[in-house]
Amino acid sequence: MSIDQWRVLDIVERIERGEMTIAEGAAALGLSKRQMKRIRKRVRVEGHQGVVHGNTGRAPRHKTPEAIRARVVELRKGRYAGFNDQHFTEKLAEVEKIDVSRSTVRRILREDGVESVRGRRSPKHRRRRDRRPQAGQMILWDGSRHDWLEGRGPYLCLMAAIDDATGELLPGAHFVDQEGTLGYLRVLREIVKRCGVPLTAYMDRHGSLKRNDHKWSKAEQLAGRQEPTQVKRALDDLHVQVLYALSPQAKGRVERLWGTLQDRLVSELRLLGVSTVTEANKLLTAYLPMHNKRFAIPPADANAAWRPRLSGDEANRICALQHVRIVANNNSVRIGKQIIDIPKRSGRRHSYARVEVIVRHQLDGRYRVYFEGAMIGQAMGKPPTEATGEPRSFERARRQREAMSRSKQR
Repeated sequence: MSIDQWRVLDIVERIERGEMTIAEGAAALGLSKRQMKRIRKRVRVEGHQGVVHGNTGRAPRHKTPEAIRARVVELRKGRYAGFNDQHFTEKLAEVEKIDVSRSTVRRILREDGVESVRGRRSPKHRRRRDRRPQAGQMILWDGSRHDWLEGRGPYLCLMAAIDDATGELLPGAHFVDQEGTLGYLRVLREIVKRCGVPLTAYMDRHGSLKRNDHKWSKAEQLAGRQEPTQVKRALDDLHVQVLYALSPQAKGRVERLWGTLQDRLVSELRLLGVSTVTEANKLLTAYLPMHNKRFAIPPADANAAWRPRLSGDEANRICALQHVRIVANNNSVRIGKQIIDIPKRSGRRHSYARVEVIVRHQLDGRYRVYFEGAMIGQAMGKPPTEATGEPRSFERARRQREAMSRSKQR
């Protein structure tokens, strides 16, 4: 018998010896007088076994059948190896048509020696930051380089953003080789096209997002500020406020997103045997709605704070690599190996030679040249790569101007 049963038996024996009344015994055990009388009667008839509950040792009516228990263990060790308990439970219901609760799955697996795939550390005390009340008030974005394909393919970096108010995984998430300028610009382009322009962007101090060098050109020293990176310049053009996190813990929500995706998304990729970045991006597109349905929450305020969405052309123009160049004497501009001819503009008497222009290399490969806000030339080239990001293009333009000045003095 258990300790509690021995305690009940001791109270009954005290009542029989006249050391306690039935009311006192019932109060000591937290029972009613009627229950106490029934227990006393069973002990008189059955002896010590009278304090043992009648269902003790019986299998419960709702016990999971052994065939289902064996099937759950078989699936977890086989096809769904590496899935966490909650994700595995969802797959059992959706795919295998086995309707059991997560706690039941957890108990079955632990009893069979199948441990949890994720270790748990004791939490540290941190101050919680309240979510923004409206969707679109703040986005959090980052890149996560991880062995997403578990050795079946190359290491990849997942670029993604979430809405702070809802936790929704926003459009534009995609896999790339490395975290960098182009990945952030692609995410930003899809967000402003499909959701709208957010008020604030919360991010870390990655070199693609914030200038971390201490090299200042003379022009920057005179202006009192460094020229921004390509991503920061695009955010400035959109009038998006930028907040920089000082630690991974400060980006808690997006960091927890990586933990979830490195568990569930990796399992989905494994389930289909994905081994290339193209296949991974295709599966990611199908996974996003399922993720948001499972994890997104309603905002505290139903009024969204997103500013109006941009047209495709406007989004492509802003979310591009911007370079400052000096037009050559033959009215052409060179970006690497790409040469862009600037046609004569009606109504303009002089050429554009030696004037400073802005060249935008769009993500689709198109080059567009702007002078005083108007487009004066364009050409179709190859889509940019991270090597062509040139975050310090303003410095390069300064060197070009100085070289041209020296040539004139000679």
